[in-house]
Amino acid sequence: MALQEKYAELVSTATNAGVANLLVREQDGVLYIDGDAATAEVKDQLWDVYEKLDPEFRSADVVMNITAPATATYEVKGGDNLSKIGRKFGKTWQEIYNANVEVIGDNPDHIQVGQVLQIP
Repeated sequence: MALQEKYAELVSTATNAGVANLLVREQDGVLYIDGDAATAEVKDQLWDVYEKLDPEFRSADVVMNITAPATATYEVKGGDNLSKIGRKFGKTWQEIYNANVEVIGDNPDHIQVGQVLQIP
């Protein structure tokens, strides 16, 4: 079976997710997939599809070079709250909280000065 057929779902997912500069080529028994994902979530989705098609990645017949924007970080300062931080980055307080629930804990109103938050 040709590799592009074996991994058609992976290529289709990349296409449907809008991966920019998508380049798929087969060379020497390896399928190379390159492109730029709009978000880290899209990149993770592609890896999930790949793992579904090749559990434990044992075939070693795909090289995925998908880039995604880096997640920003922010150190909490006095007077900050999640809404204020979210406005700085164009995010809602809920997006900031959901990305940092392990750091913040159960109460989104209790952020601490010096905490480093991930900005999705």
